[in-house]
Amino acid sequence: MLELRHRGSCPGPGEAVSPPPREGEAAGGDHETESTSDKVSGAERGGRRALAGSWLEARHLRARVGPVERQETDIDDRYGDLDSRTDSDIPEIPPSSDRTPEILKKALSGLSSRWKNWWIRGILTLTMISLFFLIIYMGSFMLMLLVLGIQVKCFHEIITIGYRVYHSYDLPWFRTLSWYFLLCVNYFFYGETVADYFATFVQREEQLQFLIRYHRFISFALYLAGFCMFVLSLVKKHYRLQFYMFAWTHVTLLITVTQSHLVIQNLFEGMIWFLVPISSVICNDITAYLFGFFFGRTPLIKLSPKKTWEGFIGGFFSTVVFGFIAAYVLSKYQYFVCPVEYRSDVNSFVTECEPSELFQLQTYSLPPFLKAVLRQERVSLYPFQIHSIALSTFASLIGPFGGFFASGFKRAFKIKDFANTIPGHGGIMDRFDCQYLMATFVHVYITSFIRGPNPSKVLQQLLVLQPEQQLNIYKTLKTYLIEKGILQPALKYISRSCEEKETEASASPDMDLALSPRLECSGAIIAHCSLNLLSPGNLPASAF
Repeated sequence: MLELRHRGSCPGPGEAVSPPPREGEAAGGDHETESTSDKVSGAERGGRRALAGSWLEARHLRARVGPVERQETDIDDRYGDLDSRTDSDIPEIPPSSDRTPEILKKALSGLSSRWKNWWIRGILTLTMISLFFLIIYMGSFMLMLLVLGIQVKCFHEIITIGYRVYHSYDLPWFRTLSWYFLLCVNYFFYGETVADYFATFVQREEQLQFLIRYHRFISFALYLAGFCMFVLSLVKKHYRLQFYMFAWTHVTLLITVTQSHLVIQNLFEGMIWFLVPISSVICNDITAYLFGFFFGRTPLIKLSPKKTWEGFIGGFFSTVVFGFIAAYVLSKYQYFVCPVEYRSDVNSFVTECEPSELFQLQTYSLPPFLKAVLRQERVSLYPFQIHSIALSTFASLIGPFGGFFASGFKRAFKIKDFANTIPGHGGIMDRFDCQYLMATFVHVYITSFIRGPNPSKVLQQLLVLQPEQQLNIYKTLKTYLIEKGILQPALKYISRSCEEKETEASASPDMDLALSPRLECSGAIIAHCSLNLLSPGNLPASAF
């Protein structure tokens, strides 16, 4: 039980009152007093009398205060120093039980703990990578479900730490409200995704149309209900703690739900924008561990004593090379490079398109220092490979700081891992602490340097408009394309224009001037017929 007592608090109503200890005298009387040769001076005795007088005055003042005020003061004294606690005051969370399979324990029983952990981590890493490949094969929808599952599990692990730290206070509705806010935030973000990418499907369902039209208002109303529930749950002696946990929940939502939403947004841009960043972080994690395990000698940062400069540098170069090769391999396949779109006619996600220039081989001239090394002047690359260098560099140099942040968080609460979900690795959050930071960078990178207008998204927005609005947009776009020369004018449009010109020219006495519009119109009609592979004999006579 965590005790919070205010140092120097006044005694309770039923406690005995003792005068303050004299100088040189301990509160328990265990120390020796000063010798008679070291007598206090008159000034010191005067100061002592003043101190005793102040103490007695405070005692009398407290005696005049009523019982209700004294009770409130006791509560404030007990809980008022919560902000002044040091890290040593945080209660230790019991370590999680070892969940390593018994078959692995028996097989590795003869090894040292260092090598036993190495084998356990290696075997389970290969298992997780194999499962990841299987989910990739199953398609984009399964990847979205995977992201959602990881998000919920990470949220659970972080919230559980908060509950374990403050469980002795029995905060009302803490865990219930935490999960309720998770539901509200997911409803908002995934509703936005449905509105953006599933508009054609929504148009066929009247119930969904109502939910999408008022989606943001419904989301706000749900959050507001949770906010009011939190206010109603406030208990006087737990005010500060409850606001601590309210902030804890919202920061956790920011870290998990918002970032997972960005991961799904990256996935809709093309599976390659999902796979290369995630695999780069995984590669950096594995290679940095291997380099540090075999060659590590120099500590990197105090937050993670096992991290070394050798592992950090080795992981950087390995990740850049891996990202460059992975980008080359994945850029060859439409399945990975095409944006993920929902097709209402087949009622499923499809990845079929004409690859953009980003995923088409281009020839580049090499800089002089590379010409001497590679002994060639030009090289064929996919432009995405150049972008992969930026992604890999971030994953290996900045991405680990997400892990350092998580290490500092765990040290603050005296825990080794967020959970024991994966033997040898810890919790899900221990594996994905760098991924969330990477997801934000990829989303910002795409919106800043890659993404242009999305024709599919624009079309879906047009489909939800009223027929009159769609017709006005059609006429405006048609006129614009005709003026730009991109679209040939329709035959009726040419005929109507010719009739107007002939009417104006017929009033002229000059025969040549009167025939000129007719000749121009005839040429325009013939040109229109040639472009559209029509026969002039099939044209109406009124056109001439």
